Formats: sequence, structure tokens, C-alpha cells
Amino acid sequence: MLSPHTIALVKATAPVLEEHGETLTRHFYQRMFQHNPEVGPFFNPAHQAAGAQQKALAGAICAYAANIDNLEVLGGAVELIAQKHASLMIKPEHYPIVGENLLASIREVLGAAATEEIVQAWAEAYQFLADILIGREAQIYREQGAAPHGWEGFKTFFVTRKQPESELITSFYLEPVDGGAVPDYKPGQYLTLRMPSPCGHTTMRNYSLSDKPGQPWLRISVKQEPGDDTGKPEGFVSSYLHQQVRVGDRLEVGPPCGEFFLDLEESHERPLVLLSAGVGITPVLSMLLSALERTPGRRIFFLHGCLNSRVHAFRHQVDALAAAHPNLTVRYRYDAPTEMDRLRSEGSPVSEGQIDAELIESLVPERDADYYFCGPKPFMVNIYHQLLAWGIPASRAHFEFFGPRQELERSTE
Repeated sequence: MLSPHTIALVKATAPVLEEHGETLTRHFYQRMFQHNPEVGPFFNPAHQAAGAQQKALAGAICAYAANIDNLEVLGGAVELIAQKHASLMIKPEHYPIVGENLLASIREVLGAAATEEIVQAWAEAYQFLADILIGREAQIYREQGAAPHGWEGFKTFFVTRKQPESELITSFYLEPVDGGAVPDYKPGQYLTLRMPSPCGHTTMRNYSLSDKPGQPWLRISVKQEPGDDTGKPEGFVSSYLHQQVRVGDRLEVGPPCGEFFLDLEESHERPLVLLSAGVGITPVLSMLLSALERTPGRRIFFLHGCLNSRVHAFRHQVDALAAAHPNLTVRYRYDAPTEMDRLRSEGSPVSEGQIDAELIESLVPERDADYYFCGPKPFMVNIYHQLLAWGIPASRAHFEFFGPRQELERSTE
């Protein structure tokens, strides 16, 4: 355990870190990639270029400093980090590299304010948190290896089917090269692909599993992001998958991970509200398929938003589900419907605009429900703040947000 003196010193640095956090983390990443280039494959260069990784780490450091005397507050964040680390195969030997560069960056960025006493306190605090994460990650690795048909590390899979779902999203069906079965997973989780990068080493990306568990394959559905195969970080892997990967090709796949999933063991008396936008439909579709199979009769509301029918993935599948299950209510919102979309809108589940509180309240009989949502940042921020305004407890509002948590919690005003 950390001593009261160490806790006090770290907590006292919170205001300074709040002011200089992003400067510190930018310096940290630059320093680490220069001194320890071997860790580069663990990081998404697009997130680095956009500054998202730096913001996320700055927020995490500030939150740790501010709550170091009450770490239970950070329990959810610790699990998120541990799951992400396990998906990338972060091991104990990587932690000293991060710690050394982080402490050096504190010295170099904060200058005289980083006294030896403060640096030592942060060294102890870092090791304390590292031990927690190392322990949890070891447990995740053991669980993955011990699961029926599970594995540790990366395993080779065939692409057995490549299915376009819209103009932007394509599904890839993956089956093990060794002919074995695939493991069970929790609807909403993701897996990791390890791919060659234009820089000559490998890179890793997480993709949500878009089908229900229990199939003879693992399915991911990937949106092609802007970018190409000329070395630009943004969109490189998605472009590679869309343009170069063919049926019969082999991919290196990591086991399912993630803390955002539908709990099929919880009480099912409340309605289930599934909200998605854009490619955020992928984990939410897995939840929908699983809930219909495992909790028959539960009232389910599925609301999805996108630009128009050209980029609307899985519509035919969801429409068929709605026709077969009277307990399922489906609605779609198009931001920029085509003329054909407008002609077809009468009598259809499609309306123009975005998913908002008015639409949700018009469908869900009462606010007391379980909410799961995933999509682009503006969508996530709006839904999150609306649920807060309704007084929905955190235990009933579940989400997957790609970016610094502070950007989600920031007021939309």
C-alpha cells in the first residue's frame, strides 16, 4: 500500500498535471518512441497523430493523481485499461519502459517543480498501479487460455467469407486454420488483428465482434476509414482489409476482450434499449442477436442512426429480426437521406434527423430501462448527457467510447 506521505505528495501534483498534462504526455510519447522504438507496434499511429492518445493518457494521469486516496472510483477505468492491454499483449516487462520514460518526462517537463521527493512519490505510485494492472492482465490471460477453444497470444485464422454490408462497412468471417472451434465471448466484446504496417513492423487494431456468440466463426465488420496504403496512419489497416484481404487469406487474431458487453445474467424485467450510430452498430448488433436468443420476451428497442441508406449496414438483417420478434421495436434515423430514402420513408421505420431524447421517449414506455450505446463522439456525448439528465444510474448506462473519457463527460452546452 502507498504511504500517507506518498499519497499526499501525488495528490498535491494534481493541479500542475491538470495544467501541463498534455504537454507532459506528448513529451512522454516522443521520448519513449525515440528511446524504446520496440514498443511502437502497441500504439495506433492515427491516434498519436490526432492527439487522442496524448489526451487520454493526460486524463488518466490527472484522474489517478486526484483520486489516489480513493482508488475505488477508478475501478471501471482500471478494467478498461487492463482489457485493452490484454488485447495488445502488454506484458510485465513493458511496464518498466513506460515508468522510466514517464518519470524522465516529469523531470524534463516540470523542471524545478519536479523535486526528487515528488519524482520518488510518483515512482511509487506508478509501480503500485502497475502491479494492479499486471495482476489483472495475468488473470485475463489465464482465463483466455483456459476457456474452451481459447488461446493466449495470437492465433492464425482463415478469412472464410467477405461480405459487404454497406458502401463503407464490410464483414470478415474468421475461422481457425487448425480447424478447431472458436471460443465463446460476451456480446459487445472485440478482438485484435495483428497486421503488417507500412513502416516495416506490425501494427494492431481492435474490431468489435458483430455476430452472436456460438457460431462456428468470429465475425468483425470494418468501416473503411479515410487513408490508403501509402503509409498514412489513418485508415491503413481498414484499407488493407477492404482492398487487399481476400477469402482464403490468413490473419493473426487475438482472443476476445473488452469490458463493454451485454450482461445476459442480470435481471431482465426492465426493457433493453440499444442505441447506435455509424459503425457503432457492430457491438450493438451482437447484443441484439444475443438478447433475442437468450432473453425471449424481453422488450427490446433498437435505434440506429447513420447518413442514409447507402451507408446503412445490416438493415435487412435487423428488419427481418423485427418481423420475427414482436418484442423488438426498431427505428432508424438518417442525417442526410437521399431522395429515394425520402420517397420510401412513409410507413417505414426511418425518419430524418438524429437519435434524440424525443425519439427515445416516444418509443420506450418508461425511462427505467437498461441502455447500451456506441457511435461517433457527438452521438455519444448527446446520449450520455441525456441519460444523466434523466437520472439514469451508471449501472444501467453502458457504453463504449473511443477517446478520452473527459470529452464524453464535458458539458455539451
